[in-house]
Amino acid sequence: MAVNQECTSQLKISVVIPHFDDLKNLDQCLHMLGAQTLSQKSFEVLVIDNNSKCTLERVREVVNNRAIVLLAEEQGAGPARNVGAAAARAPLLAFIDSDCRPAPDWLSRILKALQTHSIVGGRVITECEVPGHPSPVEAFEAVFAFRFDKYIRQKGFTGSGNMAVKKEVFEDVGGFRKAVSEDVDWSHRALAKNYKIVFDPSVVVGHPARRNWQELRKKFERLSREGYLLIKDKPRGRLKWFVRSFAVLLSPLVHVLRVLAAPELPRLADRLAAIRILFAIRTYRFFEMNRLLFMRRTL
Repeated sequence: MAVNQECTSQLKISVVIPHFDDLKNLDQCLHMLGAQTLSQKSFEVLVIDNNSKCTLERVREVVNNRAIVLLAEEQGAGPARNVGAAAARAPLLAFIDSDCRPAPDWLSRILKALQTHSIVGGRVITECEVPGHPSPVEAFEAVFAFRFDKYIRQKGFTGSGNMAVKKEVFEDVGGFRKAVSEDVDWSHRALAKNYKIVFDPSVVVGHPARRNWQELRKKFERLSREGYLLIKDKPRGRLKWFVRSFAVLLSPLVHVLRVLAAPELPRLADRLAAIRILFAIRTYRFFEMNRLLFMRRTL
């Protein structure tokens, strides 16, 4: 789905996909981008490979003519997105991860949303490996993962796996920073410049749920580390982090009600399984947050 160089003036949206050793999901993502309701002359797709072990040549083979493939030599999804944004030729940027699956009208909805807003975060739907029969971790993810509505309205940031922004606004805010919680940091810098981030539930992508404890644990180890790096040098940052760890530990007492009423889990057995994971992962996060705090000199 590569765009003809002579058609640059027709481009409305540049889709930026960071990639690292995820060829199967990348292929599926590109397939779904090729089925968009928006005219294919209206958008380009840039796959930014981040030093995949499978080699850049193999990435180009899988991508074929469906996208432009670039290399981001600096490791990290943030630097990869920055390379894509810099190379983008359209006035609008749409960020999506290689393991996300855009709805057929994803780009059409983005185009409409950015007519009246500068930054838009969309809805992410978790997908189970076996539809209707989630594992305990998948059940937990169905309730708590990718709550972009909550992120935007309550925490002031949008995830970068389903995010759209006018290119001039992205350039004014600046690129994603490395190592920290890049989407939180970028969103807060955008808010500081008086840009508004809007949640649009019609801008939809799917994302596979984490399937087991190991995948879930790795996710929160990464998020904890990135979150700690973002806060540790701020005034009373370490104290706030310590207090936050206890809030995390106690949070299941409140969130149990959310699980019991979750429309995402119609079966009681799945709700009970999600509650078990809820208590386990919040306890694990408490100890991980404090481990980072007390080994702070190495971070």
